Amino acid sequence: MATQPECRGVWNGGAAALVLAGLLLLAGCTTEPADDDGGERPTPEPAATGTLEQLARKTGCDPNVQTDAAELRQANCTTDDGRYVLTTFASDRGLREWINEAKDYGGSYLVGRQWVAVGDPDVVAALRGRLGGTVETASPHHSGDHGGGGSEDGHSGHHQS
Repeated sequence: MATQPECRGVWNGGAAALVLAGLLLLAGCTTEPADDDGGERPTPEPAATGTLEQLARKTGCDPNVQTDAAELRQANCTTDDGRYVLTTFASDRGLREWINEAKDYGGSYLVGRQWVAVGDPDVVAALRGRLGGTVETASPHHSGDHGGGGSEDGHSGHHQS
């Protein structure tokens, strides 16, 4: 009578490996990708949601609305932390398109669900403590010394006065 090979140990080891792989995947979802120095950052708190006025109130700002359109609303804000521009969007796509264009001008952006706050890095960091979100930064892609190439002064969300 022929006997079949004993596979019980292989199956138990394979099942354990699958469980371990699943746990590692779940654990990987609780941290953000490693920084350039190789360290992990804790996952940020979920970003605040709400209207332009509700978000501004969470930061202690009485918003000075500059743009009130169907696709976006934008206000200048001043708090104890400094000045920034807060913009809300009708869609996630509108937000992403705006940020992709704005990044050509450099700057620091605090990004939430259908909103962005633009300001100096220290102001953006302070706002993140109140609103959550993700900080995105960009370097300008042009130096402004090529002449006739346009001006950053007219770019919405980056006007400095």
